[in-house]
Amino acid sequence: MNYTILTYAFYMPLTIILTVWVAKTLFTNGRVFLVDIFHGNDLLADSVNKLLVAGFYLINIGYAVYTLKIFGSIDSTQEMIEKLSVKLGTIILILGAMHFFNLFIFFKLRKKAQTATT
Repeated sequence: MNYTILTYAFYMPLTIILTVWVAKTLFTNGRVFLVDIFHGNDLLADSVNKLLVAGFYLINIGYAVYTLKIFGSIDSTQEMIEKLSVKLGTIILILGAMHFFNLFIFFKLRKKAQTATT
């Protein structure tokens, strides 16, 4: 039995669930930084926050779809789990890297905004 299609069936929903969870977390908790960066302008902060989340979805889900192809056949449950772990692990590392990149940008912008007001 070939498990490739079953691997795809697990990979995409798990990737989308992870991406949505991280995006919601960033959206909710990142708002505070954006409001501070934009000197209390809630409307601008919310707008930028929504744009960041949209970009986050596009990059992560786009990458997941782009890397969907599995080379070789998957002939056992063990191989399926191993392939899924590599693919999901890569997505998780990318989500983590994007999270830290966003934090880095937020802190840079916040520092710049604080310097501009003093």
